[in-house]
Amino acid sequence: MRHAVRQHARAAAVALAVLAAGCGGCKQRQQEEPEPLPEAEHPETPPTPQRRVGVKVPMPPGWTAQVMPDGSFQFGPPGRPVLRVDLRPGQGPALPSPDELAQSVTKSFQGFEHSVEQKEGGADFSLVQVKLSARLSDGGVGSPYPALFGARRVEKDLFLCATFPEVTADEVHQATEACRGIEFQQPR
Repeated sequence: MRHAVRQHARAAAVALAVLAAGCGGCKQRQQEEPEPLPEAEHPETPPTPQRRVGVKVPMPPGWTAQVMPDGSFQFGPPGRPVLRVDLRPGQGPALPSPDELAQSVTKSFQGFEHSVEQKEGGADFSLVQVKLSARLSDGGVGSPYPALFGARRVEKDLFLCATFPEVTADEVHQATEACRGIEFQQPR
């Protein structure tokens, strides 16, 4: 079982890396968007000051947030992370569709039996809930467990969300709502 958890943790990291790199369709969409003109060509437009104060994530009661050394955020009950969120500044236009996100998860979890339980998307988010079961060395399959992979666009930035191994179905639901609700905190 410990091997299956390590395998899931490695696969979750790979899935986030694949999401961070973008999928084929996402890169194409990003390339099709025109590059902004340099500020010198916009003399009438004064530069907009950076107004963001911080990231606001709606957390269930009892959950805490931690900023990790790699810049990612972890959310969950004290001492037990449930959700990891990575910020990709300026990559909002690369928001994958739910189908692209599901394809990325499928590609990242080739060593697992998996089923897509739910795909949901909107103008600024894509969420995919899956069930994963590790393929065991004896040819069997481990116990299935739920997982979430998501992306949320806020202004020009992209947030990538993924649950950690050994979370419950209820925690996946809570993580889904947290990912969907990510926003920038307004200045006071």
